[in-house]
Amino acid sequence: MTATHARPQAKAGGGSVVRDVLTLMVLPVPLLAAALPVAFAGGGTRRWFGGRGGENQRAEAQAAKDAAAAAFVELDSAQRDLLISIETITAVDSTSRARQAVEGFAALGRRIDEVSHGYITAVDAHDLDRDGLEPAVAARALTELTKAKDELVRVKAELDRFAQGLGPLLGSAETQLARLAPAVERARQALLGASNSLDAVRASGMRADDLAARLAALAPELTRLNQGAGRHGVPETLQRADQVLREAEALRTEADRLPERAAEIDRRLVSLRTRAQALTTRAGSVEPVLSELRRRFSAACWQDLQPVPEQATVNIRRAEEKIAEASKARDEQRWADATALLSTVRALLNATDEAVSAAGDRLQRLDAVAKDPQQEIQRTRFAIRDAQRLAMAGRNTPDPRHALPLDDAVSRLDRSVAGLEGRHPDYWHFLIETEAVRRSVARVVSDIREERGAGA
Repeated sequence: MTATHARPQAKAGGGSVVRDVLTLMVLPVPLLAAALPVAFAGGGTRRWFGGRGGENQRAEAQAAKDAAAAAFVELDSAQRDLLISIETITAVDSTSRARQAVEGFAALGRRIDEVSHGYITAVDAHDLDRDGLEPAVAARALTELTKAKDELVRVKAELDRFAQGLGPLLGSAETQLARLAPAVERARQALLGASNSLDAVRASGMRADDLAARLAALAPELTRLNQGAGRHGVPETLQRADQVLREAEALRTEADRLPERAAEIDRRLVSLRTRAQALTTRAGSVEPVLSELRRRFSAACWQDLQPVPEQATVNIRRAEEKIAEASKARDEQRWADATALLSTVRALLNATDEAVSAAGDRLQRLDAVAKDPQQEIQRTRFAIRDAQRLAMAGRNTPDPRHALPLDDAVSRLDRSVAGLEGRHPDYWHFLIETEAVRRSVARVVSDIREERGAGA
């Protein structure tokens, strides 16, 4: 074939190479790699031109072309891998750092487009397989293809450095994505468990309407979980899955405990009814106790107890009414109402018990101090002396912060003892005062020990 006839064929071959490269740019990476040997092998049998030196120049140019093609493939593959990383980050992270990463990748993409265009232009400009390739043309092809390869390699290095900088962001994103599927599945299983527990409870005859309403309220959340992170975002989906898990587990626990809760309410109803009946009997003994106090002691010793019988009657009646309401709530399976009512009953009975007991305790204590006030006096004096010895331990003079309240305690005790003289002593005031003196002395002792402990 003459040179004149060979020229059109060479042009066609050059255009074919450009189309091959452009086609390969949109192929998946494995197909691109498989296609390269065909795309860049050239077309037709090479012919000798210009002697062995010319053929060597053709070979060098071809080697440069192959090296540029390899660099192009590596850059394309790295860009595709980095795109996956960027998509992973943006699916999870909406912070400014993630936005900066996207902007940086876009800038690199423009740089990649630029060097890729230079590479394709260099390949398209030189048909290294045509007959009669001039040495100067081969040398120019070598230069341009080598430059294109170097640019591709340089941008690939920039891409690699950028990818390394994404390590923390990508690691965090991958961690969240790894949590996503298990978290959603746990939430689904928790909802299923809550539903099964609720069904079992209802099968036993309990309505559990409040639990059923709470479970129904979680249905929209399950729908959103099923729609996936692609629609609602990974962080939001993870948060939703955790919330559904917690609420579903709480529902299941309450449903499982419902039979036990009902039995507990039944036991408390019986117990509180019995206690109310017993308090009714005990409250009847308060009036005789008050009569004894009024007969033997001054008014100051019992006046505060006068309302106890009437208040006990009122409290017990209210407690019995609340018990009836709690029983009705239990029959209607209003568990929270029943529990609250029983707590009110317990508080009423506790207050009544304390008031009724206080009357009997008052008479007992007044009896004891009236027979022998010295026991209370000596008990209080011992507490004061013990505190005085502690205040003087290791000192020649006591600290005024300790001495003053102890001296005041001695004076208060003396005044209380003096108050017992007369025809109708106020024994109750005496008992209150001696208790107050002992509390004051105990505070001084505590202060001394704390100070010495801190200085040790």
